[in-house]
Formats: sequence, C-alpha cells, structure tokens
Amino acid sequence: MGEIIIRPVTVEDAAELAAIYAPYVLETAVTYEYEVPSTEEFRGRIENITKNYPYLAAEEDGVILGYAYASAFHPRAAFHWSAEATVYLKQEVHGRGIGRMLYEALEEILKKQNVQTVIALIADPNPESVAFHEKMGYRVAGRLTNCAYKLGQWRGMFYMEKFLGTHEGETNPFIPYPEIER
Repeated sequence: MGEIIIRPVTVEDAAELAAIYAPYVLETAVTYEYEVPSTEEFRGRIENITKNYPYLAAEEDGVILGYAYASAFHPRAAFHWSAEATVYLKQEVHGRGIGRMLYEALEEILKKQNVQTVIALIADPNPESVAFHEKMGYRVAGRLTNCAYKLGQWRGMFYMEKFLGTHEGETNPFIPYPEIER
C-alpha cells in the first residue's frame, strides 16, 4: 500500500466516482437514489458543487479510494454558514481511516470558507455511518421517520451536526471554494 493523498476532484474523475457510488445506489439504502448517475451526470455534479464548495478524493497509487464533498444545506442566504457533508468509499477500504482523512481535510477547507456548522444527512438505519460521524464529533440533531422508500421498505433520515465555529457575534462572509487560499 502506498501513501494516501487527499486532493481536489476534477471532472476527469467522474467515472471513478460513479463507480464508487454505484454499489451504494444499487445494493443499499445508504443513498436514496434509485439509479446510478452517469459519468456525464457526475461531471455536472462536480462542476456545480465546486462553484462554491470543496470536492475531495482520497487517492493511493493513482487510484481513487473514496471521495467527500460539501454542498449547500439550504439555498436561502441565511444558511450560507451551514454546509452538508457527504463521503463515499470503495467497499473494500472501509476501516482504514480514509473517511476520517477526507472529512478532516473537508472541514479545514470549510473553516476557511467561514462555514460554522456541518450537517450530515444519514439514511436510517445506517449504524456504521452514525458511529463514524459520532467519532468525528457530530451529534444527532434530529430524525425523520418513514420519509423515504427504497428496497421495499419505508426508511428514515438522521440529521447530524458538527460546529466548526463559535456562533458568537457577527460572522465573516461565506467565501466560495474557488476564492479561498490553498
């Protein structure tokens, strides 16, 4: 095994990301998508997200092992200081600390963007993801029941949050990802 590096995703990574995501869509209720997005759809998602937020890959020996990105939690301006975080890993690399590496790098960038709160939306049940997020300092902030239907069952959603800032006084403006110093 080589050194794992965390780097920004490019549109050229779209096919690899779609391949990592596909088993989650087709075989689990971890995501509530029914169809695997095409490479073109993934390219569009990367382009759209990176206009404002980081999208990172964990790479080892030239192979992407997983990815994480932040996105807008809500489109209204008052929510600019909150972001939603997402992480997906190749099935065979779970337990190697790659998710932690991706989230730590993602959170450092979000701090530079003046994001105060990171929110994770987690399919219920998904005890592994809840445990991972708790280890990363997130707490359950809410739960919806029977809000989604996948694989023949009604399912819920956990809202987990982590504070990156103090939430005191005036806040600095949100800085879009392309404008931060790296």
